[in-house]
Amino acid sequence: MHYLANPARFVSLADRLLPWLAAATALAFLVGLPYALLFSPPDYQQGETVRIMYIHVPSAYLATMGYLGLGIASAVWLIWRHPLADLAAVALAPVGALFTGLTLVTGAVWGKPTWGTWWVWDARLTSMLVLFFLYLGYMALREAIEDPDKAGKAAAILSLVGLINLPIIKFSVDWWNTLHQPASLLRRDGPAMDPSMLTPLLIMLGAFSLYFVTVILWRIKAAVAAKRVDGLRRARAHAAQRARTAA
Repeated sequence: MHYLANPARFVSLADRLLPWLAAATALAFLVGLPYALLFSPPDYQQGETVRIMYIHVPSAYLATMGYLGLGIASAVWLIWRHPLADLAAVALAPVGALFTGLTLVTGAVWGKPTWGTWWVWDARLTSMLVLFFLYLGYMALREAIEDPDKAGKAAAILSLVGLINLPIIKFSVDWWNTLHQPASLLRRDGPAMDPSMLTPLLIMLGAFSLYFVTVILWRIKAAVAAKRVDGLRRARAHAAQRARTAA
């Protein structure tokens, strides 16, 4: 962590990793998408609509993991003022919001033929909608406060408070009577899925996760470059001001 606190070291590491991550992401999708959408079997109850699972489940996983990462980055910035932690949090928020929105949309599309409705105020659905608003609130709060340090602190506190929503999302199907089925992938006794469906789902989880990491690294690298450009502009403006004052 302290080694990567140096932006130059982080950018150097990102430059080495990004080509490999991008290639691995493309390969995983090239394998996973045909497997999931064409060759995996239909469900005996849901038929072909079950294929939405291969987009919905990875999106939901990354929506929650993205917010966990946002909370960790915020905590690191608040406690240690890690120079890249705040940039990581800023990079995570819109990507996490995107995956949360995708989760809600694919859930609605999946719910219509399965439950007969696009939306119900189910505990899992409602807590996922709250997560979407938490992401939006984090980004809106940063934009609303002009002072970057104050904006980062206020948004970080909001993200940490919002972490309480993650266990609600995870255990909502166990705590309340919901339309969602109990967990079939992350279970103490192992996945309750046939390998013909589990294998493509795991490949798609890997593909989405690789994409997520690739985008986050790219966004942090871009943010570092933007801060360098901003610093150079400020230095030049200051130097020009000093020159005018001396003249």
